[in-house]
Amino acid sequence: MARTVAEQFVQVLVQAGVSRIYGVVGDSLNPVVDAIRRTRGIEWVHVRNEEAGAFAAAAEAQLTGRLAVCAGSCGPGNTHLVQGLYDAHRSGAPVLALASHIPSSQIGTGFFQETHPERLFVDCSGYCEQIIDAGQMPRVLRVAIQRALSGGGVSVLVLPGDIAHREAGNPTGTGDFVTERGILVPPESQVDALAGALNSARTVMLFCGAGVAGAHEEVLRLAGRLHAPVGHSLRGKEWIQFGNPYDVGMSGLLGYGACYRAMHEAELLVLLGTDFPYDAFLPQARTVQIDHDASRLGRRTPLVLGVHGDVRETLRAVLPRVEQKPDRDFLDGMLTEHLRSLEGVVDAYTRNVERHVPLHPEYVADVLDQLAADDAVFTVDTGMCNVWAARYLTPNGRRRVIGSFLHGSMANALPHAIGAQFAFPGRQVISMSGDGGLGMLLGELLTVRLHDLPIKIVVFDNSSLGMVKLEMLVDGLPDYQTDHRAVDYAAIARAAGLHALRVTDPAGVREALAEALAHPGPSLVDVVTDPNALSIPPHVTTAQVRGFALAAGKVVLTGGVGRMIELARSNLRNIPRR
Repeated sequence: MARTVAEQFVQVLVQAGVSRIYGVVGDSLNPVVDAIRRTRGIEWVHVRNEEAGAFAAAAEAQLTGRLAVCAGSCGPGNTHLVQGLYDAHRSGAPVLALASHIPSSQIGTGFFQETHPERLFVDCSGYCEQIIDAGQMPRVLRVAIQRALSGGGVSVLVLPGDIAHREAGNPTGTGDFVTERGILVPPESQVDALAGALNSARTVMLFCGAGVAGAHEEVLRLAGRLHAPVGHSLRGKEWIQFGNPYDVGMSGLLGYGACYRAMHEAELLVLLGTDFPYDAFLPQARTVQIDHDASRLGRRTPLVLGVHGDVRETLRAVLPRVEQKPDRDFLDGMLTEHLRSLEGVVDAYTRNVERHVPLHPEYVADVLDQLAADDAVFTVDTGMCNVWAARYLTPNGRRRVIGSFLHGSMANALPHAIGAQFAFPGRQVISMSGDGGLGMLLGELLTVRLHDLPIKIVVFDNSSLGMVKLEMLVDGLPDYQTDHRAVDYAAIARAAGLHALRVTDPAGVREALAEALAHPGPSLVDVVTDPNALSIPPHVTTAQVRGFALAAGKVVLTGGVGRMIELARSNLRNIPRR
């Protein structure tokens, strides 16, 4: 039986299946840390910055679907958590954050390190409460855990250090947590209306987000019935692109292929499990949306029909009512356009690639995709690494790609990789880090070495904030303060005790990546890439074109698409001959 609130806190976490807490020890956290030391089945994972601990927990929760936990001591310790918690909450990751606090008798006096965490974390959590009495435990903790598990987001508990020391006021007890969420079937009236809309439209396009996870077969059956092109968002890519004969690429700022055109030329657009935020890329008309969260329906675009239900269950319900369309001219035209679009840009990274210095980052991403394991977990920094991941990582139903895709924080890739590797110690985890992102949380290289995590860190080192440079260019501004002096990250990694390589010659890319991936422990490859290798979206406005012209003198590449061009060619070859 738990003697103190801290012991009770830790025992309830163990009951919830938590096996580790990410954070930095000290001060008001000491009672909880000591309780972990004395409890079997749970460990403290020391990181160099609490922000990294929150990112690590976010990745673990997203990959496993189970509760993950991070913690920060009073004042600066828990304010550091904010960035990673925003990322976790917006990604729907079930994360519990312990924000320890100053002594309860000192609250409101301007005491050393005093903050108001119960206010601070409200915007990046679905549940945020302060424990001010031992009698609130363990009930409040159980509520916080269940809220995180059921709501798919962050819960925060604020716990003053002196209360953690106090004698437990109630038995810890036992009890199951509900981790498996129910399946939402749409109302019959909405299924009928959906079938009517699909049958009456001459041409249909399907645009898929992360909500199509588990619905791959149903989406392809519907696409075949409708002869519908299928596009995807970045978060939807890993769930729908593999084995998809209807694929027309991705829309948005990182997009490619015929997705944008298909979306705008179809008589009916169907949004499947996506809360795609870039409304400028949506036609703002002729749209049906299917989502398990009714609050998202119509949030980005006016709808002719909103359907409240899980994607898989909705499609299973409607498929028997959907008529086979006889005409596939629209689909075939979009597949042809998609291949033409890819072939038009692939030369950007293949021309003279063996002699091009600085290295094309596209080439590095393409080789990495070829060498990585079939079940690799990729973590991706925000910025140009997002582009290379979107265009070069080939999904297969087993690989995973984690990034700060909704919050857009820099420096997420390495701490995300830490959480992913702890969650899956025997699985290959690859951090695609930009030099800007890596530099921001550089100390986490020490975390990787401390725990001897076999993470493979590939640094796209262009000595530039590439995405910021692109933003300036499209605004017609000369890039300013985006470039900085070169840094040898391999030398830094070696000094930290990691296996590390630095590559400046394209002829050495494959060998270096292969060596790093085969190394049994942590490894870093610092690849010096072209700072002028930028990417433009598939649809560019006249104003943006003028912006590029005003910022003359910069090289802007559309970038290639790796093995996706082979998928496009294969899909085109499979068009029935008539």
